[in-house]
Amino acid sequence: MSNQERLISLDVFRGMTIAGMVLVNNPGSWSHIYGPLKHAPWHGITPTDYIFPFFLFIVGVAVPIALGKRMAEGITRDVYVKILSRSAAIFATGLALSAFPLFDIGKTAIPAFFKWTAVFVIIAGLFFLFLRKFKIAAALFGVWALILIISYSSGYEIVPYNFGTMRIPGVLQRIAVCYLIVSLIYLHTGWVKQLFIGIGLLLLYWLLMTAVPVPGCDITTIDDKACNLAAWLDRTILTEAHIWRSAKVFDPEGILSTLPAIVTTLSGVLTGTWLMRKEETGRQEDRDVSEHEEKETNVSRRDNSPLNKVAGMFFFGTVLLALGWSWSLVFPLNKSLWTSSYVLYTSGLALLTLACCYWLIDIKGYKRWSKPFVVFGVNALALFVFSGFMARILGIIKLAGPDGKEISLQKWIFDNLFLTWAEPVNASLAYALCFIAFWWFLMLFLYRRRILIKF
Repeated sequence: MSNQERLISLDVFRGMTIAGMVLVNNPGSWSHIYGPLKHAPWHGITPTDYIFPFFLFIVGVAVPIALGKRMAEGITRDVYVKILSRSAAIFATGLALSAFPLFDIGKTAIPAFFKWTAVFVIIAGLFFLFLRKFKIAAALFGVWALILIISYSSGYEIVPYNFGTMRIPGVLQRIAVCYLIVSLIYLHTGWVKQLFIGIGLLLLYWLLMTAVPVPGCDITTIDDKACNLAAWLDRTILTEAHIWRSAKVFDPEGILSTLPAIVTTLSGVLTGTWLMRKEETGRQEDRDVSEHEEKETNVSRRDNSPLNKVAGMFFFGTVLLALGWSWSLVFPLNKSLWTSSYVLYTSGLALLTLACCYWLIDIKGYKRWSKPFVVFGVNALALFVFSGFMARILGIIKLAGPDGKEISLQKWIFDNLFLTWAEPVNASLAYALCFIAFWWFLMLFLYRRRILIKF
């Protein structure tokens, strides 16, 4: 398999993962969710806790595929520019999701038509920005600014977004940081050094989280959401105003826990390097090649065959799964802290899942079942971003409820279209499934027109 070939199995795995991410992020009601679709409260793990590390693992797998050829041609300034610009774009998009649409929709007293025109114009601007249609994007951002300027000049109150309370970490921000660091590591190290860097970071994080006392706490323990080093650093450096409000005392995508998240991504890099090994490492160009050399070439070819690759993935996935479970006995599985045992456990599961996809799709050729996930997979980050905008809009638009009180459009849809015919927990799941189905048709539209939104 050459570096230029696209791994359909990776697109499928990415599509399955992002579909799961959107599904668990958009229930009909947060009060009615099936257990497997919830995160573990603290220690422990559920299927929902697999999703984010799977995505970081996939980001890592894609690094050798994207950068391998460039390395063979020689590392140039353009390679670094591409890595830095992509990381910055993903990080900035994460911040944009938090600050969207740069003014407080509820408190801003612009006529509804102009207010929502401004909202959808800025979303359209981001869409064309991601398509590298810079002139169209600039024009749309200009329209957004013009609407606000004219409205303000006409005496309407515009309440700007409060950047003093903006959450700085986030899912996209962590992806950006991990991609940047891992890409630079990949450019300047071989797989052996990458392996030792990963082991070193996991051991270092274990030591920091279990041996370093936390100021102001009588007992330092990861059993406490506040009295652990990662939470303390988040509150000290980011301050409580800039971390996840629901957690209050820590951020699940915080500073220190990014170290083991980098290792999750590195595990994907090692897997991608394994998959990108050429099936044929030597050619019999010399007619006088010795019989011994020919045997060595045949062995090398056999060792790098797709079947051997998938066997290796199953083997190492099982090993990582066992190591992660064993380590969890002393350093519990914890998604919020991204513990070292959690890294090994979820990386093992990711390896096994990708191995299954690779065997079914790239080796056996069973592709028909995978097409819906390919649709999601080729525009995964775009799906996450724009479905996030949609969820925000559905929560912001207010309607009159049965008792006259305002309710969100999302709640109105859930109450009137789903809760009327199903039990709350099933209605909540049905809403989430319809949400993801709606986005599948939008992604199918992009897929059929070969529109790839790249960051």
